[in-house]
Amino acid sequence: MSTEPTSSGPTADVWAEQDTSPDAIDAALRRLLRERHAANQALAPARVLNLVVIVDREWKGEIANRLDHVGRYHASRTILCAVEPGRRTIDAVAAMNYQEPTDGSIGVMHEQVEIDLGPEQLEGIETIVDPVAVSELPTVLWSPHGHEQAVRELLPLTDVMLVDSDTLLEPPAALASAAELTASVYVVDLAWLRTTPWRERLAASFDPPARRAALARIAALAVRYRVGSGASALLLAGWLASRLHWEPERLTAVAGDLLRGVARRGGDDVGVELGLLEQEAPGLGGVTVTCGHGFSLSLDRATGGLCARERSPDGQERVWQVLGASRGEGGILGEGVRQALLRDPTYGPALAAARSFGG
Repeated sequence: MSTEPTSSGPTADVWAEQDTSPDAIDAALRRLLRERHAANQALAPARVLNLVVIVDREWKGEIANRLDHVGRYHASRTILCAVEPGRRTIDAVAAMNYQEPTDGSIGVMHEQVEIDLGPEQLEGIETIVDPVAVSELPTVLWSPHGHEQAVRELLPLTDVMLVDSDTLLEPPAALASAAELTASVYVVDLAWLRTTPWRERLAASFDPPARRAALARIAALAVRYRVGSGASALLLAGWLASRLHWEPERLTAVAGDLLRGVARRGGDDVGVELGLLEQEAPGLGGVTVTCGHGFSLSLDRATGGLCARERSPDGQERVWQVLGASRGEGGILGEGVRQALLRDPTYGPALAAARSFGG
């Protein structure tokens, strides 16, 4: 027998107003909540975190679609601020989304607010967002299209900054920006989350006691990545360097886009190579760790997961499939929202090492 609560299909109560104000939006949300709770007391508002998103107006639909596909990790209240050139007034739509339970269980309501505003209103945007956000909840800020002025204005209200270091053309600048933000807020980096399956599989591969000694004999690391995902590649290399206490040195460009260099480990050098790979999905395409005595392990992106290839010191090769290793971009964003409630102690050291590799 299923223990999952049954409910009717998704429903939304909607309010909209042109040339409105933050106080009017807040009042509308309170009214929607009061009226829906009065109609069905089995519905309760989600109260976990606020998510504030600053986007260009022309890309609002694309970002809203990504937010719709974060799975079960929807923020309690999402405030999507769309910046439209030439606009001087505020238009807003507020929606209360819920599924009415039919078996006596409790249903949860998630609130979504879309605010259209102009560039001139970014100065002082905290006076627009603050009255609309749920007080005493952690606030996550995501600004995928830049809008640095809005970020500066909202940082005092922000607990967690969601960034994507893969979106900037120069990975060193992106990683430096992420490091600067860590002085003010907790940073969740989508480029870092794209490396999660690779980090998990590498850690699991060397977890057996008989295999751990090989970590001290790693002689080379090669990371393959899609163009535009250089930050992810640097972060994976930085993760290995920080966990294994290597001293990373700046990588140099050779043969076009190939980056090559070393990390110091005591009196030994570990060769590090980062190279481009053609693929559709953002992020990494493959990683190879080569150890002394002829052992190597390669992980490569494949349909449905990762293809693992292991070569033993006696020359034998074993190949198998790691299923379900990738979350996809929708899953990456959902994981980013979830990580806002957690703390990852490995990102900071990996970021510092990645910056040393990137120069």
